[in-house]
Amino acid sequence: MSDEGTSASFDYSREAELFPTRNRKSRRTTMGYKRFARATDAIRFAIEDLPPHLLLGAYLQVDDDRFDADGIRRLYESAEYPLSRSMTSRNAASSGETSGPETRVDDGPHDRS
Repeated sequence: MSDEGTSASFDYSREAELFPTRNRKSRRTTMGYKRFARATDAIRFAIEDLPPHLLLGAYLQVDDDRFDADGIRRLYESAEYPLSRSMTSRNAASSGETSGPETRVDDGPHDRS
């Protein structure tokens, strides 16, 4: 995959294609091929809307560059990514990332005695 070090020069406005994962146990794909006018929208869809198990085997094609799940995540997390990020994306949560202090729930004082 040609996804190493390209986020600095990556053009988020290019057309992109998102190809589905194939489940070897089933003949049916659980996500169909999708074409996006902008790579930004494809990346957002992959990270924020796809269930984590579907992102795992999917890949993003932008011109001659192909990005696997890790590459898609790097593009999403890049400082160059032009859209605001969802702090509650399914794939960020499933990869062990946290969204910062907002995720901490404090339900009041606890009796520790």
